[in-house]
Amino acid sequence: MPFRRRLTQPLIESWFDLQPAGPQATARAVHAVVIAVAPRLEPAVRSGSLVYSLDRVHLLALAPHRTHLHLQVFDAVDLGRLVPELEGTAKGQRQLRLRHGQPLDEALVRRVVQTVVEQASARRRVEPPA
Repeated sequence: MPFRRRLTQPLIESWFDLQPAGPQATARAVHAVVIAVAPRLEPAVRSGSLVYSLDRVHLLALAPHRTHLHLQVFDAVDLGRLVPELEGTAKGQRQLRLRHGQPLDEALVRRVVQTVVEQASARRRVEPPA
């Protein structure tokens, strides 16, 4: 959807610009990895977070906090065994805590994004259309 992406890009840049310097650098680095690994994901600003969707299904989000950034994974109950670094005890959501000012573990972020996208794609092939 090039038209939609063209409309949302300024909003996404504004979201980054509104972040303080430390969180902004971390968020931009994670965003670059997410888009490099899964260019089909569509980013959008939702409720103060940067949410990544695939075919209108929310898969990931960047949620900034004062001392860290969460890479949130929606519907991640089964991912705990595949990516043990994910934290959280919520019903379906897990997150990866990325501290500002510390080196980004790009390999870990890449692995999380690839796993989430692969599972979402597999789920779409198995589930009958509604």
